Amino acid sequence: MEFAFFASFLLLALFSLVDIGVYIYQRLQLENAAQVASQTAWSMCEANYQRPVTANCSGVQSAITSAAHTTSLGSAVSVTSVSEGYYCVNSSGALTLIGSTGTFGSPPTAQSSCGSGTWVNGSTPGDYVAVTVSYAYAPIFGAISLASLLTTPITKTSWMRVG
Repeated sequence: MEFAFFASFLLLALFSLVDIGVYIYQRLQLENAAQVASQTAWSMCEANYQRPVTANCSGVQSAITSAAHTTSLGSAVSVTSVSEGYYCVNSSGALTLIGSTGTFGSPPTAQSSCGSGTWVNGSTPGDYVAVTVSYAYAPIFGAISLASLLTTPITKTSWMRVG
């Protein structure tokens, strides 16, 4: 009787460990999907200097989606947003938006320079694309696992400088 009681707690711990391991693996795969998708925007559009990407690079939207599906999660990964904007690096090393962000059909606006002030060495704005992907995680062992308390859907964003 005591063994059965003790074994049930061990099984609950084991189920939780398995579910948490799967969650971490899927989160890493989602990070990879976001990174591959943002690199695709760069590789497709940089060769011909087609910027802004959201306005001038034909076929990039479907290529980003296809790239996000190349991980082991496959088509369960959804691209929730692709945005583009021109950013300057401030003296703290953080990116600061200059102008407005853009999406497909609505390109970003930009300034020709970062201007004076707190920018690093009078730098010029960089064109950055941000790809956000998500995946609906479902624990293998459901409510008996502590993994049911983890955040779902899992969402990751990857940034890539395209110009």
